[in-house]
Amino acid sequence: MNDDLQKNLAGVRADIDRIDGELLKLLNERARCAQRVGEIKAAHGEAGYIYRPEREAQVLRRLQDANPGPLPGENVTFFFREVMSACLSLEQPLAIAFLGPLGTFSESAATKHFGHAAKLQPQASIDDVFREVESGHAHYAVVPVENSTEGAVGRTMDLLLGTPLKICGEVVLRIHQNLLSRETDLGAIQRVYSHAQSLAQCHEWLNRMLPDAQRISVGSNAQAAQRAAEETGTAAIAGEAAAARYDLPKLAENIEDEPNNTTRFLVLGRHDAGPSGCDKTSLIMSAPNRTGALHELLLSFSHAGVSLSRLESRPARNALWEYVFYVDIDGHREEEAVKRALDELGRRAAYLKILGSYPVAVY
Repeated sequence: MNDDLQKNLAGVRADIDRIDGELLKLLNERARCAQRVGEIKAAHGEAGYIYRPEREAQVLRRLQDANPGPLPGENVTFFFREVMSACLSLEQPLAIAFLGPLGTFSESAATKHFGHAAKLQPQASIDDVFREVESGHAHYAVVPVENSTEGAVGRTMDLLLGTPLKICGEVVLRIHQNLLSRETDLGAIQRVYSHAQSLAQCHEWLNRMLPDAQRISVGSNAQAAQRAAEETGTAAIAGEAAAARYDLPKLAENIEDEPNNTTRFLVLGRHDAGPSGCDKTSLIMSAPNRTGALHELLLSFSHAGVSLSRLESRPARNALWEYVFYVDIDGHREEEAVKRALDELGRRAAYLKILGSYPVAVY
């Protein structure tokens, strides 16, 4: 290495060291401010509300808008989520329930939203995820609600009907499926394990590349990875987290049939969120049993000038051939237009449950 190169590199590295020192000082200064916020809340009897999803969303959007680069916005969001996660953990690490075991996409969604300082609590079923928060054993739940390829997650939607929990956030996770195996050749794969939704998301790839392999549905992709790690002649369809956790090589990457395969997760807690400036409201409604009743319900949103972003029907659990409708609308329920829509809807609907208002996911 010549002298000029060493001199130039030394100068840049000295700048990096100086900036790192300044960052360290500022990060700790921020942490002290976060501690002060906790002290003020405790003094006013709000110690249980250390996490405010609307405030976090506002901070992340402001930083993305102010970001001059060269770091992309997604990296800025990741970095500051981790900073906020670490600062929150100084007061009380948030306990997050999710569909386990470790290595699932649900774990990735929980970490993406709450950061690595959160205390993750994997559960055996979606029912257990709900119960963990309802019983107070966890602060928040992260549950899958819909996939861009396979549609709604029925069990989550059914449980939303009866839970006292509120939706206080959402996470949108790009889903990349990988074929994981200790085998080194596709020809050696006799069985493929995965969750039913993941098998469906990779249906055409499996038809082309492993037409003779048996497809076996299991409770989660992480369980599939466990099986593939232990059995010869097997593979699992799973994501990066499972590959890392079970030390499984990727025999094939990004095998999902749809290139934009994405899953949306809901964050559930015992409170919803205040207005952040870019929100949505979720609700469940049912129409009276008469001609044109659903049309009348939808007019409630039209009259108020409120946009629907999702409308999905599910069988009601208390009557045969009766249905309830899951609706997402733009805006927070404290906004005047949304208030008007919900007031009118309350007069028209046979049943109405507001699931929560919460910030739109920040990528």
